[in-house]
Parts: sequence; structure tokens; C-alpha cells
Amino acid sequence: MNFFKQHFATLLISLAVIITGLILGKSYISKGKPDDTVSVIGLGEESFDSDLIVWRASFSRKSYELKDAYAQLNADIRKVKSYLQSRGISEEEMVFEAADISKEWSRVYDDEGNLRQTIFDGYSLRQSVKVSSKKVNVVEQTSRQVSELIDAGIELNSDSPEYYYTKLAQLKLKMIEAATKDAHERAEKIAENGGGVLGKLKHADMGVFQITAENSSEEYEWGGSFNTSSRRKTASVTIRLRYQIN
Repeated sequence: MNFFKQHFATLLISLAVIITGLILGKSYISKGKPDDTVSVIGLGEESFDSDLIVWRASFSRKSYELKDAYAQLNADIRKVKSYLQSRGISEEEMVFEAADISKEWSRVYDDEGNLRQTIFDGYSLRQSVKVSSKKVNVVEQTSRQVSELIDAGIELNSDSPEYYYTKLAQLKLKMIEAATKDAHERAEKIAENGGGVLGKLKHADMGVFQITAENSSEEYEWGGSFNTSSRRKTASVTIRLRYQIN
């Protein structure tokens, strides 16, 4: 017992040296062995038509009297709503947001460029309207023919339509399945050409989901792109798989 107490530190160091030697020896023996796995990337890609369109527009009125500006703006709202309904867009598909109100001022300067006076120039009211509909053709055509409202005396500013797809979740699942199948087939081919047999799946990793305009040179983004300006789109996703090779 006294022997172990006196030489405990020496024995502990010796044991550590032996364990370290075993670990290093095992690492040295396995060093240089060929990797028995294969990593492949599969691609899932599909083009589709958007089934939801969002179109925004705005118009404004100006008057020295706030009450008069509101009256003119409300008359314009009725005209816009009636026009959209005549084009086949229902009232439920329209959203008229609260009007933005601002005061406008004119500035008077002297010959030296110094501000001499600020004069109230009236109230400016701006009204925005958003149309959200699955009637893609109807809204798209309407957005291109708003000159009829301009001819009616409404200064309408029209934005470009935005296009979306409401079945994106189902599409993602379908594309992941296609990308996984593509990667598996690639791995099988590599194993076959190398004289091996494809074994168990060791690791799987999905890349970023991308939506771009069809047949475009639009670049992918690191966090994933989501095109809304094109009606016809192409979605893509990559799957990285690592298999055991037997």
C-alpha cells in the first residue's frame, strides 16, 4: 500500500503515456486508408405559373380645405371601385387603405437666397388601393389599362403587379423528393463505376430554396431568392447526400 502511495503520480503518468500511445498508434494505422463514403448533390427543379396576383395603385387630391379634399378623394374612390368591379374584380378583392394627409407649403426667398416667408399651399391627400386576386389574367390586364381612369380625371399611379404561388408547400415537398432521387441515382452510378455497392445513408443536407423567373439569368441568393415580378417562375432546391460504400 505504501508503494502505491509513494509512486502514485509516476504510475498515473505511465498509464497516460500508454493510453496516448494506443490512440496515436490506431490513428497511424488508419491513416491513408481510402474514404469509404461518397457525397453527391441532387437537383429538384420545376417551372410553374403563379396563381395569385397582387396589384397596388394610388391616387391623390389637393385642396386648401381639408373637407373639400376628402370629398374629392371619396368621389375618386367610388369611381375606382366601380371601374374595378366593371372589369370583373370583386369588392372583397380590393383593399382601400387609410388616406395619408400632409400639409404643403410654398417658400418665398429674397434676392440673396434667404427664406423670407412660408405660405400654406393646401392639404394633399393620398389614397392607396391593393387588389389581391386569383384572377391573374383579369387583374394583369386591368393594371395595363388604367389610362381609362386617368382619362376620367383620376391621377392614378400604378405599380407593377406582383405574382405569387399559393401551393408552395406542396411544391417544395415534390422538389425535395425529386432532388433526393436524383442524388441517390448519382451515388449509385458512382459506386457502380468504382466497383462497389451503395450502402446506408450517412448524412443528408438540404440547400436553399430558390424561385427565379423562368429562362432568366437571375442569380441565386445566399439566403434564397423569391421572384415576385414574373408570372412564370422556376423553383429549384438541392439535396446533398453522403452514402456508405461497401
